[in-house]
This record gives sequence, structure tokens and C-alpha cells, in this order.
Amino acid sequence: MSNLLETRITHLLGCRYPVIQTAMGWVADPHLVAGTSNAGGFGFLAGATIPPAQMEADILKVKSMTEANFGVNFHMYQPNAAEIVDLVIKHKVKAVSYSRSPGKDMVAKLKDAGVVCMPTIGLPKHAVKAVEMGADAVTVQGGEGGGHTGSVPTTLLLPQVVDAVGAQVPVLGAGGFKDGRGLVAAMAFGADGIAMGTRFLLTKESPVPEATKQRYLACKNPADIIVSQALDGIQQRMILNRFLTELERAGGLKKLVIALRNGLAFRKFTGASILGLLKSALAMSKDGELTPAQAIMSANAPMIIQKAMVDGRPDDGVLPSGQVAGVIDSLLSCEELISGLVAEAEAQLQRLCTQGTNP
Repeated sequence: MSNLLETRITHLLGCRYPVIQTAMGWVADPHLVAGTSNAGGFGFLAGATIPPAQMEADILKVKSMTEANFGVNFHMYQPNAAEIVDLVIKHKVKAVSYSRSPGKDMVAKLKDAGVVCMPTIGLPKHAVKAVEMGADAVTVQGGEGGGHTGSVPTTLLLPQVVDAVGAQVPVLGAGGFKDGRGLVAAMAFGADGIAMGTRFLLTKESPVPEATKQRYLACKNPADIIVSQALDGIQQRMILNRFLTELERAGGLKKLVIALRNGLAFRKFTGASILGLLKSALAMSKDGELTPAQAIMSANAPMIIQKAMVDGRPDDGVLPSGQVAGVIDSLLSCEELISGLVAEAEAQLQRLCTQGTNP
């Protein structure tokens, strides 16, 4: 491995390059995770959209496809969170990622088992709290990122988080990255690497149906990848399509009907009880600031995403996406993506070093 790209995160995770594939629901399956890790990056398996039995099967599938390390993502409010944690420990998975921090007891249980804990955060104060709760590294996502996101761009947020916790733990930048130039830029801000979601969604190993991938590639203007609160009352960045347009215009009753319909579908898919789903929805309701429809939608949004990501109907579901989709025009393999990214990053670093020695 090149010394130029050897950072604290490569040592912590045991990967060759400081390039992380994020755990996108319905997208980060065993093939994508193994492809990423085999190419020298570090892949995270999506654990928030599948039942525990399938989660265990997927962990074993990844292990059968790669000897490299990988991780599992989950949400603390999902009904089967404790079971996911037990599976991670049972199968000696290297790391976990999560967006809403588990309690200290759950973090302690993971850390006692030697599992690296890597939350995704959106503000410096959240990074400080995550480290206080035991995080071994943090991923900071700027406003350019897909799915739930904030309003502060990565270029401003990343150095703030580096200043806040970078002396204690490795910091990864996310939101707006797709190539080697982005990796070098993140490292210049003090980051130990980058995390990418949309760029890995648009790879050959990604299980997303071709029709949906082509819908992403057809988006040529980053401004068309908007931030909306229509899905669950929380800011999410998505490609504007027919479904999102209808959801933006829908009244409270229609949103409640959509929420209940998808909630029942999610219960059937995961095997979770109705009570468990309601508890998940209420736990995610931000101290009661969300309406009942928004709370249920937040807990069961994966089923709405599934229509585009699994069924290949990009206009009938939502399309979570970073703005970077507007400047991606090709489907590469994970090997092609990471090897090209690394070569470009090394060339850029070498160029900068050379410039520094020229009079």
C-alpha cells in the first residue's frame, strides 16, 4: 500500500485504502460489499432493511466472497437492533456504522467484543457526543450527501469536525466525493479518508436495477437533486421524480395512508410486530415534533425506497442521492473505481509535493 494513502483509518479497519462504501439500504448487499473490500476499500453491509435471518446469511455470504474486513450498518431504533449487534459479535465483523447513536451499553458491548464503532454525524457537537459515548471514528456528512442530510456543505463542516475530535479519533468526510481529487481535498482538510454512497451505487456490483441506475445517470444537473422534508419530516436529499413531486403536494391524510401502507409492508418483510414498529416510529419522532404520519414514514421509509432500488421502478419510489450523481456519467466496477481513484489521488499528491519543491 502506498504510504501516501496510509492513514489512521486504514490501520483501524485493516484496509488498503481510506475509501469507505456506505451502507445504503437495498444497495449495500454482499456483492457490493465484497467487491469494495476486495478492491482495497472498506464496505458496509446494509442491516436496516432486512430481517435478522437474512442479515446472518448476508454476513456469511460476504465472508465467502472475501477475506478482507467489512462492516455492518444498523439503526438503534430498528426493532431488531439488539439481534444485529449479537450477529456482528458472533461472526466477528470488523466494524459497525450507525446514524443514530445506540446507548452507551450497546456501544460498550460492541467495543468489548473488539468491534470498531463508526457513527455518521452531521454537526460538530454530535461528533463530540459520539466520541464521548465511545466512537472509534466518525464519518461527517455534509449537505451534498444523499438521504438524511444537513444544510452545511462538506467543505465547511469537515474541518470543524476535524478541529473538534480529530485529535482523538479518525474523521472521514462524506458528501460530494467521487474521485481521487476529492480524497486529496478531504485529506487537506484533515480527514483520514472519505466515505461514498452514490458513487458505489453507480457501480457494476451494485444490485440496483439497470432502469434505476440509468435514471441516476440521466440526472445531469446537481441542482435537480433536492432536499425535501416530504417523506418523513426530516431533511433528505433525493432526485426529484414523479413520486417525490406527488408527495410534496400531498396533504396530511394522504401521507398517513401512504405511511400505513408501507408500514404494513415493512412489518411483513422484516417479521417485526406492529407494536415494535410503532415503538420504532415513536422513538424517531424527535421529541414529538413529527406528525404521526411522519413518524411512521420515518420508520418505514425503506419500503418506499425499495420500489426504486429493488423493483426497478424509479418513478414509483424515492431516489436518495448525493448531489454528486449530477456529475457521474459511467458505471465502473469496484476495482476500476477504487484503483482509478487511488491512482488519481497519488498523482495529485505527487504533483503537490513537486510543486512545493520547485522554485
